[in-house]
Amino acid sequence: MVPVVQLYARDVPELPFPWAMDVLQVVWCPLIHDDEVGSALPKVYWRNEQTVAAGRVLPEPPVPYECDEDFMPRPCTVTPTRVVEFPHGDLPVDLAQALSQRFDEIEEALGFSYYEMATTVQSKVGGYPGWLQEPDWPDCRCGRRMDHLLSITATEPVEGCWSPLDEQEPGSSDPGPGTTTDPTVVDAIGHGMDMGDLGGMYLFVCSACPDMPYAHRYDC
Repeated sequence: MVPVVQLYARDVPELPFPWAMDVLQVVWCPLIHDDEVGSALPKVYWRNEQTVAAGRVLPEPPVPYECDEDFMPRPCTVTPTRVVEFPHGDLPVDLAQALSQRFDEIEEALGFSYYEMATTVQSKVGGYPGWLQEPDWPDCRCGRRMDHLLSITATEPVEGCWSPLDEQEPGSSDPGPGTTTDPTVVDAIGHGMDMGDLGGMYLFVCSACPDMPYAHRYDC
């Protein structure tokens, strides 16, 4: 297993941490699992920072004996940027039809379609999954549809409306069709995983159940 994501409650207070837990860790086996539609196999752990610090902490993460490079992350840090998202693949068909004229007006005025702006495809916490295929939300054993916990995606935009402000090329204005990323930082952005054919791993959790069961989906 290799570490993929570590988040602290103080940095992402919107996350529904279990009682007395303040660290979220996601690890996965970086091998292709045929029973997992050709992807890695993730595990989610909720921990207490003080308890972890009081125990034995490895100076470096373990290096697997064997791995698939598409699912082997390089070390990187996360700089949270809060945004408001709207349904993309999850937008009901009848609502999309009712708003089609408004969507056309948005695209004409801003240069982006609604579907380009509604949901980011970056790695993120919360919001909506940036589905590449048809939406496939898991249901909890309690019968409730699970909530989107976080996404780990192969794509990190280097141009356009989802280009982070702190990574833009000097002199860029607000994100727009011509916005590009500073070329000096492009190669250092993100975890460096292709995840198959530029896919995405979506993790879900049921915050209504005391043990907060989780599930995952992968598409590309």
